[in-house]
Amino acid sequence: MAWWKIWDKRGGGGDRTPDYYEEGVALSRQGLYHDALTSFRLSLKHKPNDPACLEQMAVVHTHMGVYEEAARYYGAALELRPRSPSAHYGLAFLLLKAGERRDATRHLRAFLEHARPEREAPKQVAHARRTLERLGVAAGEPTGL
Repeated sequence: MAWWKIWDKRGGGGDRTPDYYEEGVALSRQGLYHDALTSFRLSLKHKPNDPACLEQMAVVHTHMGVYEEAARYYGAALELRPRSPSAHYGLAFLLLKAGERRDATRHLRAFLEHARPEREAPKQVAHARRTLERLGVAAGEPTGL
């Protein structure tokens, strides 16, 4: 056995960087939001501009009630991955909460356009459609934007 394999039991080299992203997800699921944000920030230090990490930070800020910060992180994620269904979905409901109906409608439509059945839950898709109906806008109808 090579000497470096002693240090890395996976045998894949010497990178022993903890997976801060997965740690952040686990902490978030436990409701430990401040700790989750710390882990996500560390994850971004190792992998800057990771849209998935930015989206998770938005989710955590939403749970904490810091909606402006959540919207900022969703926006940053969309700059990196403009077709991200989850970022469009999350941002749409933050915009609705802020009374920004037109922008929320645009993001709900983008969510429905880019949602993939194998990734987005049918529950989310149905919720987005119902919300558009409540807003009096069909999924394919022009919004006048």
